[in-house]
Amino acid sequence: MTAILLLLLALLGSPSCAPCGGPPQHRPPQAWAQRDLPNCTPPVAPAALAFPSREVGPTQTTSAVTLSHLVARHPYLPLVVKLPTGCEPIPGVQYATLDPDGPATAQPAEQHPDLNLALRGYELSGAYRGLTDHSQGADDPRAPQLYTLFADHRVPAFPAVYQIYDWDWSCNCRGHLLTDRDVTLVGLAVVPGEVLYLPDSRYDIGEGYEALVLYATEDQITLKYTLDDNVVIGYTIHVENVCVEPSLLALYRTWNDAGRGELPALRGGQPFGRARASEIRVAIRDTGTFLDPRSRWDWWLASP
Repeated sequence: MTAILLLLLALLGSPSCAPCGGPPQHRPPQAWAQRDLPNCTPPVAPAALAFPSREVGPTQTTSAVTLSHLVARHPYLPLVVKLPTGCEPIPGVQYATLDPDGPATAQPAEQHPDLNLALRGYELSGAYRGLTDHSQGADDPRAPQLYTLFADHRVPAFPAVYQIYDWDWSCNCRGHLLTDRDVTLVGLAVVPGEVLYLPDSRYDIGEGYEALVLYATEDQITLKYTLDDNVVIGYTIHVENVCVEPSLLALYRTWNDAGRGELPALRGGQPFGRARASEIRVAIRDTGTFLDPRSRWDWWLASP
């Protein structure tokens, strides 16, 4: 790089050529006057303009380069990788595991549409964006309460609502949109980086824990309120567009890779991650069926 800079200085410091053979338009700086400057040559295309080798020091010489080579050079800086804004680890958290009841899920979790909601996908709905007063018949005072996702136990704004796709098990492929309910996935307004907590319930799956982590990636998590490694019985909550806490994700991956003999367990109100952006998306299921997460009398009973 030093050699190239010296060459550029040589070019800028050399006499500007009038018609070849004419007098220079300015005098070179004295520091360069003692050196052999390039002879005046007829104009050439920039890409072909070359500089002769020039002695730089007792042991270093520069190589002839073209102006196009000089222009093409770029500085290369170290790549700095950082987590997305708001995805920093949560200080002071610790996680444990429990043994699930029964066999592990029948297929790899990432390929299972009951665990990995991204396989199903969803579409925006034009339905009402707010709490509804119709009960879905759950009539369960122990059901998870979605307002406890947040430290302030608020009812957030609902910027968007969605319908999830069904799954066609005969072809193991995505089916049509689920239309039994107007909404099966709700967008909840959050502050990016806001800490999110396991929705509190009155269930105890052992040792004071309320839910297992059945599936987790960097941006989604599936939570099950029984010890079963499936969604067949009991409540399941999917949360999307989150930053799953890195140590929780690492714990899940360790046991998932080891055959799922144990899975991470969470207590009610225990942090599991942060909001990735200004909206998280939440779905809730009972015995495998996607329900309407807007229902005030099921999931927001004690909300302000």
